[in-house]
Amino acid sequence: MSQISDSELQAIVKNVVSRTMGAPEPGKPQSTTSLVKSIAIGSDHGGFDMKEILKNDLVSAGHEVIDCGTYSKEACDYPDIALAVAQKVSDGSVCCGIVIDGAGIGSCMVANKVFGVRAALCYDYATAVNSREHNNANVLTLGAGLIGINLAKQIVQTWLATDFAGGRHAKRVEKISLVESQYLIRR
Repeated sequence: MSQISDSELQAIVKNVVSRTMGAPEPGKPQSTTSLVKSIAIGSDHGGFDMKEILKNDLVSAGHEVIDCGTYSKEACDYPDIALAVAQKVSDGSVCCGIVIDGAGIGSCMVANKVFGVRAALCYDYATAVNSREHNNANVLTLGAGLIGINLAKQIVQTWLATDFAGGRHAKRVEKISLVESQYLIRR
């Protein structure tokens, strides 16, 4: 691994912090609670049914939804789907992502390997609120084999409606971004 200069590191951290804090463009409101969102969604075969239901709910609510697969119940590998969703979040194509697999754990691990992604596995109302309010999570992972569809709907609605609190949490999210930038692999 090659060394990153101080100026390169500072530029990376400044970019990440700016993206992390979600600074609005001039004239745009700070809160995104009631705004239409662009959302990438994906699942493996174990989460396919849940993904289809959640996707329809999101579209019905007026959100722009990009389906990153899978498109059937045929066996597939969750890392491929989690990566596709996380890349859309990282490159700014969407504001956030949702990934569903059997337990939600593996997809969370994969998504968190992608620069600028803060994925959170949520399994109830409290984790949905905390992951957004305190950690400014931008990818939600769900375990279709562990939660039912009604709970999944509540988690998604809560997660999308919860804004980052900033304040004392901002410096902690900034530290997450700093750790990420310190471990970048330069090719």
